[in-house]
Amino acid sequence: MSATPTTPVLDKADTPDKSPAVPQAPGLLARLAANPKALLLIAALLLAAVSAAVTGSGVWPEGLTFDLRTPLSDLNAWLVHNRESHWIFLYFLLHISNTAESSVDTVVSLLESLGFIGVTVLAVLLAWYAGGAGLHRRALRTAGTALVTFLVIGLLGMWEPAMETLGLMVICVIASALVGLLLGLIAGLSDRGERILRPVFDTMQVLPAFSYLLPFVLIFDVGVPAAFAATVIYAAPPMARLTALGLRGADPVALEASRSLGATPWQQLKTARMPLARKQMFLGLNQTIMMCLSMVVLASMIGAEGLGEEIFRALSILDIGQSLSAGIAIVLIAVWFDRTTAAAGERLDDPSAVRSQGASWIQGGVVVVGTAIAAVVGSALGRVEWPDTWVVSISGPVNSATAWIEDELGSGIPVIGGTLTWASGFATHVINPMRDALQATPWWAILVLGGVLAYLAGRWRAALTTVLALGMIGGMGLWTRSMDTLSQVIAALVLTLILGFAIGVLAARVDWLDRAIRPVLDTMQTMPQFIYLIPMVALFMGGRFAGVAAAVIYALPAVVRITNQGIRSINPAALEASRSLGATTGQQLRQVQIPLARKSLLLAVNQGVVLVLSMVVIAGMIGGGALGVDVVKGLAKGDLGLGMTAGIAIVCLGILLDRVSQPGADVKRGVS
Repeated sequence: MSATPTTPVLDKADTPDKSPAVPQAPGLLARLAANPKALLLIAALLLAAVSAAVTGSGVWPEGLTFDLRTPLSDLNAWLVHNRESHWIFLYFLLHISNTAESSVDTVVSLLESLGFIGVTVLAVLLAWYAGGAGLHRRALRTAGTALVTFLVIGLLGMWEPAMETLGLMVICVIASALVGLLLGLIAGLSDRGERILRPVFDTMQVLPAFSYLLPFVLIFDVGVPAAFAATVIYAAPPMARLTALGLRGADPVALEASRSLGATPWQQLKTARMPLARKQMFLGLNQTIMMCLSMVVLASMIGAEGLGEEIFRALSILDIGQSLSAGIAIVLIAVWFDRTTAAAGERLDDPSAVRSQGASWIQGGVVVVGTAIAAVVGSALGRVEWPDTWVVSISGPVNSATAWIEDELGSGIPVIGGTLTWASGFATHVINPMRDALQATPWWAILVLGGVLAYLAGRWRAALTTVLALGMIGGMGLWTRSMDTLSQVIAALVLTLILGFAIGVLAARVDWLDRAIRPVLDTMQTMPQFIYLIPMVALFMGGRFAGVAAAVIYALPAVVRITNQGIRSINPAALEASRSLGATTGQQLRQVQIPLARKSLLLAVNQGVVLVLSMVVIAGMIGGGALGVDVVKGLAKGDLGLGMTAGIAIVCLGILLDRVSQPGADVKRGVS
């Protein structure tokens, strides 16, 4: 029997190391080397920082500017001189002007003839009809909203300007809806039409409302026609976009079924496409109504009478109480419009609410007869205009409260300082350093940095568009003022995104918070831009921080809503899988929900950019300065050269921020 062989025992030092090598985490430089995009971004940032530190001046060279103000001023003079004699005005534009003015006057006269009782009853019955009529909850709630709206308007002493605003609103909504429907049909039924109209809608989306006003003032002069034209152009795109979206998203099975039955293209559009797109079209109408109201209020700066004129006049003399009265009336009208159109949309989508044609005629007859009876009763009682003795003035108490805020809360509060202290500190420590840094960075370094950011987001097309937009700003000689505006936009955008993402994520995870903030967000999204200036003037006495704060509050609802919806739309199976692996709440949020909601979060960023830029420009009215004040001065003086160049610069900033905030846009379309 052979002996069992023994394995020699080796000293530990002599034993060869056969264990697998533990991979070492790559260092920072190795990770950067493996990511050329990060290297490109870091190089651009270093270039901007070093060049700013070395040169300390980012003034655009005079030799690279061109004179755009002179030809615009010449065009301004030509328009003023030929407005009443040239054939373009006599045979085309004058007809638009006269039609708009006569239509608005007719509607206002009709409202005045109905009297406050007739108008109130008409509004209540229309809301009741839109909610489905009958005695069910939706109809009664919508009718109650209308009743409260018009009673409060009368009590605040805003009845007459409210009727002027409603008269212009009715005509603008009808025209905007028709124009939007026509453009939506073109974009929804024709690929070529969609390709042509898409960049037009994109540009109109980033164009602030202010920029629509000045060209139409020069064409039509101040007054209703200019306000009508600006409002229709501003408010038609939502109707067009959503109509096109609904037509293109129609169920292919239903369309194929209509073709198999021998339907012509017109019959297919009438019986299949448009009914299937009804929900999107109604949403577009709702958005168009809200944008019409926003623009009609803003158009008070170009001579449109109504509630906007009351706010503009009151803000110009810092009468917060009077401006608040008109502001409350505008908000209530916005809520009434929003609730009424939303109820009508719910009624169309609710199969149980469908009525026969005969029942609809009866309900419509109730609206007409009820309004006529109310108008006759009001006239018989001598109650056509809202009685002065029924007006409750809030101007005095509100102005007293504003003075108390300024005296007691403006500064001097232990530890926290006060509203004026916060405004001054934010401007000194945030906005001013950011503005100084942008203005100190050489113009070519900012062009490089902007091009790199856009390239990383959307490749070459986005980079080229961004560089051209920045070059246009510098070429017009508005580089320094544009950097000032850009600093305010960035500050407001960062605050908006921090607050919006935090509130949106929290609301997505806490149901009771979502239910609590929903009505607040609904109300905030129906308020025109003008309204946000009132509390900012009361709290911060105007200035750049007031403009930034107004922009944050204005843009916040959209960011919160999109973030909330994106987080809530995550596939529950993904969350359940992460829970089964023992992920904590924070890990689920960081590693599952936020990555899967990336598209929604990027959309929130993009919408925040557009809304913040729009509001920062309007804040030029309350001391925001920079490009916003140039647009305001251009409107006030009718100076096309000043106002239009500032408006073009604002559009260029919007294009810059839009391209940088839409990652992957060109990549998805195959652009390399």
